[in-house]
Amino acid sequence: MIVPVTVAELRTRAKRLFDRDARLWAAAGADDGVLDVPLHPPTERDALGNLETTRAWVESWREVDKDADVELSWSIRNWSRVGSQTVPERAIVRGADAIARIAGQSASWNLLVHRLDALRTVAGHSDEVLAALRSQARTIALLDPADFDRLVDVLAWLRGNPASDHRLRELPVRGIHSKWIEVRRGLVETLHKAATGATGLGLREPTPLVRIRVLDPTLSLAGLTDVSAPVDDLADLPIHPERVYVFENLATVLAMPDTRGAIVVHGGGHRVNLVARLPWAQRVTYWGDLDSHGFAILHQLRANGVEATSVLMDTDTLLAHHDLWGDDPEPNVGLLNLLTPAENATLQLLSARGNIRLEQERIPWEYALTKLGVG
Repeated sequence: MIVPVTVAELRTRAKRLFDRDARLWAAAGADDGVLDVPLHPPTERDALGNLETTRAWVESWREVDKDADVELSWSIRNWSRVGSQTVPERAIVRGADAIARIAGQSASWNLLVHRLDALRTVAGHSDEVLAALRSQARTIALLDPADFDRLVDVLAWLRGNPASDHRLRELPVRGIHSKWIEVRRGLVETLHKAATGATGLGLREPTPLVRIRVLDPTLSLAGLTDVSAPVDDLADLPIHPERVYVFENLATVLAMPDTRGAIVVHGGGHRVNLVARLPWAQRVTYWGDLDSHGFAILHQLRANGVEATSVLMDTDTLLAHHDLWGDDPEPNVGLLNLLTPAENATLQLLSARGNIRLEQERIPWEYALTKLGVG
């Protein structure tokens, strides 16, 4: 049975439409939203069943009819037992401002419009800017007023200085410091790229650090065997290790025993891209988690030109530790065309068994050392 729509339901539907489309309206600077709601007025049978409820429903809409933001269409129903009755049939609310008010969201709407208008003044009105503002609207709305003002100032300065080569600390914007940028970097980069097409901020970035352990004391760096240093500094080291291991997880790096002629590099995740910048690490043994992401890192290592041989990432290792499997809730689905046939077969088995994973820390250490050729 179709139930007559109440005034409260109109406000609920306005809120639902506002939540769905307000970011698009504000990003585009548009006011073309429309909420069109058939009210499904009571039938004569409904009225006879509860006349007072029907009268109260009609009166509630008569009150709404006084609101200029709501267009109500009325019709006359000639009911044989109740007589001629005028009832509302449809409610229409036109425009984002009106929809926001009916939804009880005027304050948040006005704030969003003001902020996105200000950002369009700085960033422009391109389709790219519209898409970026829409995607970031919620984050922009949640900024406190001082942070929003800083955001506008930063974007304006970056647009006027696209290749400053400044360090973060050197930005001449009041209240801006490196931590402010780091916390909001995704937002700043998204809006700056939309406005300028630039893939970066034109700033001088700190050289990323890489952690290594020298497993052979004769290769130590002035007596140091556990070092985190800028990748370019490590690249300049006059060393020629016989073996270079690259491990995904730091715990495994730290557990490695002394090994003649060997160095181990922490190369999980994005750090794997830095390995290619080490001239003495162009031929490595890679050990990552036995999951889709571990194979993706291996693929990326090879894509960067490093000759990488995998270890402990094979079907025998996987099946030998069935009791230690876990789930891979978000498996990598990219094309990994630089894997060997054997590696591909293991990757497919991971999927076939229900997106499983075997983390490298779970593999018994003695088993791992034997496969690594250590000990």
